[in-house]
Amino acid sequence: MFPTPVCSDLDAGCEFLPWSLCIPPTMAHEWYTLDELAKQLGRDRREIERLVNRGRIPGHKRGSDWQFHSEEISQWLEQEMRDFSDSQLANVERTHQSSEVTSEIPVSSLLKPELVQVPLEARTKRSVLESLVEVAGRTWQVWEPATVLKAVQEREAMMTTAFNNGVAFPHARQSCPDSLGQSLVAFGRTLSPIPFGASNNSGTDCFFLILCRDTKTHLQVLARLSRMVQLPDFLPMLRDVEDSALTYEVILAAERQLS
Repeated sequence: MFPTPVCSDLDAGCEFLPWSLCIPPTMAHEWYTLDELAKQLGRDRREIERLVNRGRIPGHKRGSDWQFHSEEISQWLEQEMRDFSDSQLANVERTHQSSEVTSEIPVSSLLKPELVQVPLEARTKRSVLESLVEVAGRTWQVWEPATVLKAVQEREAMMTTAFNNGVAFPHARQSCPDSLGQSLVAFGRTLSPIPFGASNNSGTDCFFLILCRDTKTHLQVLARLSRMVQLPDFLPMLRDVEDSALTYEVILAAERQLS
């Protein structure tokens, strides 16, 4: 997924970056120097340098200097979050507090009753994404549906957002400030699981579409949703209810457990 960095001598004592890191909520420019990235992550410069030398963080060597692309750093953290514990995900939430959401209930503040569709009439990955964007458009906050759909499809083609528990979090590769009136979350559940790219080849039936206007909001919402699906009763309850209204209440109740 990331370019292989040009490595210098490795430090045998190097460890993974602690999960307290946060990426910058807004990107003033696309490329960062080592000093700038260390400042943005709140970590020691030497620690960052050891990690990038070991290939732990995506970076590019320009002459004798490291440079880091903001999009790659964001995507790297997003992938790392797949294996995070609840406490690690909660820390991502704390370090990415967005003014676009209510901090105690970031998902519920972006999910409206009309943004839940159960059942979602779709049988393929393409039709799922098309249907979800259509559901999102019910709020009239998706100004450019075709642009948003293309961005979500491109992200899914690059790497699946499906997990092995039957859940997927489709989203655009980059934030969509020019295509959205406001950030939002939409949910749909298909009548039966469909192939969506999970690593264990299992089907996916629960889809949370995340459309955010900035990276900070996206990561806060993604972290909260990731915590919610770790709740032992949440997914079984989602699959038990048979209509949109009850599904909406199940989602709100699950988030209240974490607030």
